[in-house]
Amino acid sequence: MTSTPTPSHAQAWAAVHAFITAQDRRRTLRRELDLGPGNAEQLINLARAPMTMREIAQAAAVDPSAVTVAIDRLERRGLVRREGHPEDKRRKVVHLTERGRATAAAAQRILTAPPSGFEELDGHDLAALTRIFTELNSREES
Repeated sequence: MTSTPTPSHAQAWAAVHAFITAQDRRRTLRRELDLGPGNAEQLINLARAPMTMREIAQAAAVDPSAVTVAIDRLERRGLVRREGHPEDKRRKVVHLTERGRATAAAAQRILTAPPSGFEELDGHDLAALTRIFTELNSREES
C-alpha cells in the first residue's frame, strides 16, 4: 500500500537529495587520481582479484570494446598489466600493478569516506540515520 506524498515527504526528500548531490565524489576522483567513477570501480574490482577482459565488461555492464579502451588507458598509466590466461592464451587476464593497487585503495577511500558533516553528529543522530536508511533500503530490496 502506497501513501500519497505530503509536503513534508517532499521537503525531507529534497533535503536528502541536496545533501547527497553535494557529496559527489567524481570531482575528488578526478582531482586527486585523474580517474572517472567507472575506471575507479574497475580498479577496485581488480583489487579483489585479477579478471579477464570479459569479466570486467560483465561486471561493469559495458561493451567489451569499451573495456579494451579503458584498460589500454589504465595500462599506459602503469595501473594495470595484461597477461595471457593460464588456460587459454587467446584471452587476457588483467592484474593491478603496485601503483594500481595504491590507486584502487585511494579510490575506495574517496568513495566510501563519510561526508565531513557526519563527524559532527552525535551517536543518537547517527543511529537514527542508520535505522532510517537501513529500513528504506530493505523496502527497496523487497
